Amino acid sequence: MRGHGHHHRRFRGEAETETGERSTTRVQLEMPPQAMERLQKLKDRIEAASYAEVIRNALRLFEALIDEHEKGAEFSLKRADGEVVQYKIFV
Repeated sequence: MRGHGHHHRRFRGEAETETGERSTTRVQLEMPPQAMERLQKLKDRIEAASYAEVIRNALRLFEALIDEHEKGAEFSLKRADGEVVQYKIFV
């Protein structure tokens, strides 16, 4: 893994200005080695172009889950074998 042993990683987030132009904000995160390894594995699994892409996807999903939770939704998973299990995301 490139940069192994370093805890500082930078990601760019994209936003649109009032005129519709794309702008970015630099965000610096400090992550322990285990978290960085998880991020790298996720990046590889989804074939993301960058760590920022993984984080943007995660934020969209987390926001959608919170929105549904606030509306009273309960979460469950249907496994490949057809078994449905309750999934407690927010306790």
